[in-house]
Order: sequence, then C-alpha cells, then structure tokens
Amino acid sequence: MTRRVLSILALVFIFVWSAILPAQENPAATVNAARAIGTVAAINGSTISVKTDAGAETTVTVSDSTRIVKAAPGQRDLKGATTIQLQDLQVGDRVLARGKAGEGANSIAATSLIVMKQSDVANRQQQDIQEWQRRGAGGIVRAIDPATGAVTISTTPTQTISVHTTGDTLFLRYAPDSVKFSDAKKSSLGEIKVGDQLRARGNRSSDGQTLNADAVISGTFKNIAGTVNSIDSSGGTISVADLIGKKTAVVKVTPETQMRKIPPEVAQRIAMFLKRPAGANNPESAQSAPAERGGGQQLRTAGEPGRPGGAPDFQQIIRRMPAASLTDLQKGDAVMIVTTDAASGQPVTALTLLSGVEPILTAAPTETTANLLSGWSMGSGAEAGNQ
Repeated sequence: MTRRVLSILALVFIFVWSAILPAQENPAATVNAARAIGTVAAINGSTISVKTDAGAETTVTVSDSTRIVKAAPGQRDLKGATTIQLQDLQVGDRVLARGKAGEGANSIAATSLIVMKQSDVANRQQQDIQEWQRRGAGGIVRAIDPATGAVTISTTPTQTISVHTTGDTLFLRYAPDSVKFSDAKKSSLGEIKVGDQLRARGNRSSDGQTLNADAVISGTFKNIAGTVNSIDSSGGTISVADLIGKKTAVVKVTPETQMRKIPPEVAQRIAMFLKRPAGANNPESAQSAPAERGGGQQLRTAGEPGRPGGAPDFQQIIRRMPAASLTDLQKGDAVMIVTTDAASGQPVTALTLLSGVEPILTAAPTETTANLLSGWSMGSGAEAGNQ
C-alpha cells in the first residue's frame, strides 16, 4: 500500500506460528525452551542476528543438528514444509527460532528454524493488499448491534454499508498513534465504538449494501478540515483553523505522513458528486470523469463490477494522487487531515494530509469531509490483511 505500512503480514506470522507450535512441540520439552520470531538482520557463519517483532535483537546459533525448514506464509502446520540449509537463508527472511537459551543475553542455541522467504512474504503481502482492495470497504462507524454482530458504516454522506461479523471474523485494532498494520493488535467487536474508522474485508451482497466480513480492522482517529494558518518547516508543524473542531489545531508532519495533492479537475469532480441529492442515481457523473493527469485515475464507481450508480471509490482515487510535501503548502491552503487522537490542547501527528481540497470543502459540510477522510486513511492499513 503506502510506505506507512511496514509489514502487512507481521501479525499473520504470529497467528500462524502460534497455531503451529502446539502441534509441533512436546509440552514437557518446552520448560527451558527459548524462541524468537522476527526478521533476519545479519548472517555471520553459523550465527544469525534476528530483529524480533518486539524490536529486540536476538543472536541465534545454528549447529549441524539444527533442523531448518521453509514454510509458506499462511501455512498452518509443517506437513508441507521443505528442508533447507543454512546457506539458503538471506537477510530479510522471516524466521521462528526455537531451542535453548544461550549463554549470552538474548541468545538462543537453535534446535529448529522455521523460515519464510522474503520473496514469498512479498508475494503474499501483495495478494493480501489486493484482497483488501478488491473485497474491502471502509468508513465511519455509525451504529453497532452487539446482539447480531452487525456494524453500520457510512462510506459517503448518502451511503452506508452493514458489515456483518461472526465468531469467525478476525478483529484487529489500530494503535492510538499509528495506522501501520504491523502495530495493530487482536481485538473484538466490543472494542469498536461509534465514530471509529473501520475497514472490513469480505463478500459484498449483489446490491452492495451488506458485507459479510472475514476480517475487520478499526481505530479511533481525529479528522481535521480547514485552512492553513501558518507553517513551521524547520519544526515540521502546521497550524490549521479546524472547521470540524471549531478551533486551531497544531499538526505535526513526519516522514511517515502520507501527503497527497488533489488536482483541481479531480477535486471538482468529487465536489460534484458530493452535491448530488441523497439517493441520486447518476452513474454518468460518477463514471465519466476525465483521467487525472498525475495518476490516470477516473472516478470509477465502487462495488460490484457493472453495478451503476455506486459511489466513486475514493480510496483508489487518493492512492493515485500526486505526492506532496510540507514545502508545497502555503498559508490559506485548504487541507483535510487524519491525525492521531491526542489529548485536548496537545499537538497531533498527521497520518494522512490532503491539499487541493478547496472545492470539496466548499461543496460539502464537515461531516461529509469526515466520511471521505475515513476511507482514505484506512485504505493504507489494512488493508492488510489481514488488514
């Protein structure tokens, strides 16, 4: 997706390996066992440096008796695993090292290594991204029915989708200060709140009004829409007169912030769509938009192929907009921003920042803006997959 998504499969590895371990290990032999899950950072002879998913560095020593097998991402047992040699490992591969604690701190004398090759991970990541794009829908949570597991999300000012969850649905929750999928944690329906941003992956009904979700990721973020008061390039902050919060907000812009500038013709087309009356069925206005110069993206309708009159897929549109930087902003520019949810009066960190949105803010109330920002911000994370 975007550079803000570090490892879209990080949680998948943990889930899969946690399922593999009980079937492969003898409980009586795990009393003094040690293990590490992470990415190969360096290989020096028979010693492997592993950067764990927790951020620590573990030294893994491999002996002639160490069993090394390669498993495919998503594989839930080792029946289909193939035996490989130490020289087959490369920096960037994912590994689960198991064995005994070594003599030094954060060290393991490995009895086995389960390896997922970096190229296999990349292929699986791309497949998962495509799945979240093809079968996903995102929006702001408007209602939750704990009894039925249904969550209603608004995807545009005039359109909602009912997301149906079951006991088999995978629930994930973004960290308060991140939309990196690798920072998400396992969650539940009970953690989702009205006003949250949510993205679901699953099968849509023929009319596009419901989605049976096999995975859901949600989070609480802050939406800002307004005009730039001032810019501090050296400090990496901007001051914005927020039309939603009705006050001035100080926003930090970091290298992780996704910044996009919407070309005037695309912004005008979006504004035209937002001005349509609720329930209007006007496929012509949604589908006939000219290609945007920077990305060749039309305002195609979302949902099932050939289903006319749906909302333009704003998530796909924004991903194809030209990149921008802090130096491109000027005082008075209209911006739409998704930020972390900091305490009142404290600076917030921008996760997504869109400029060139004057026609959109003129055409739509701030509630509409929040709907659009929802889809755009969640489109980078999750989608994951996981998401």
